Amino acid sequence: MRRPRRVAVAATALLALALTAAASPAQADRPGPHDVHPALWSHLVAFYDFDHPVVGDPALERDLGRSGTEIELVNGGEAMRVPDQAYKGSGDALQTRQVNPQAAGNDDWKAGTWSSSGVRTLRAFSGAEGTTVMGWFMREMDGPALNSTTANPTDRFNAIGLAGVLTGDSDGHGVRALLELIDVGGELRLVALGRRVDGGASQTFAANEDWRTLLPKGEWVHLAATYDFTSGTMALYRNGEPVDGFYTTAGDPWQLNGPGPHVTSATDPRGIKIGGSFPQNNLERNPCDCRMDGLMFLDSVIPAGDIAKQYRYMAR
Repeated sequence: MRRPRRVAVAATALLALALTAAASPAQADRPGPHDVHPALWSHLVAFYDFDHPVVGDPALERDLGRSGTEIELVNGGEAMRVPDQAYKGSGDALQTRQVNPQAAGNDDWKAGTWSSSGVRTLRAFSGAEGTTVMGWFMREMDGPALNSTTANPTDRFNAIGLAGVLTGDSDGHGVRALLELIDVGGELRLVALGRRVDGGASQTFAANEDWRTLLPKGEWVHLAATYDFTSGTMALYRNGEPVDGFYTTAGDPWQLNGPGPHVTSATDPRGIKIGGSFPQNNLERNPCDCRMDGLMFLDSVIPAGDIAKQYRYMAR
């Protein structure tokens, strides 16, 4: 299913042809967005600060990264940009939220993009050795939202979606790399969830510390997650510092025991999801009553030192 107007495309066909899966030396040297530390410029595929609506359609947000992947502010449109500073120099933030938990509708505020044929401008995540997702988040909820897709009025979703890159065969929910809060053994935890092979199993790296401590209600926090698909490792960071955690799945869910190279499936991701699943807006799942800002999607495993630099650079 392709949405008629708002799908992820490059600004022009010429730009789409000029983009490559990884930054060339010339790209690595070019100036990047002023909110991004220079150490990250060459790896920055997509970046959204929610201060740059597309001219003529404020329900779309410009990508300040190299991919030019516009995202849609689903259901709330321009009203989803709210005046709030996650970091010095920021303007508006993105507001996501559940709208009507009593109805099985499609009205939740979320953001992202989706295409059944894959989003060509996100090709940097095809056959990738690693990925990093990071940004600023402020939660405004006490736990997962009421489940609007079941008849049980007390049933709740088991997760709160933050931000992630979809797989190449995603229905709008399945991900290649995702930051979220999810039930792990009966306890909600902050996690990095990754999937190397389309249709394959995922692995989850869950934080040890209580999620309410890591993401206090009403407080801006910088989070980052890295996914090393060659080694099968992930990491979480909070305000530039590593977060201790554990893997939830035993064995080899990323299928690394066979011959390499061990990279993600050679498919264009079907999009990006932010603040909940199904950016094509045909189903509701894991809504986040949250504010977000400075969201970055990068095509490599950013070293811990550079994640700390980015946090300090924005929090200066």
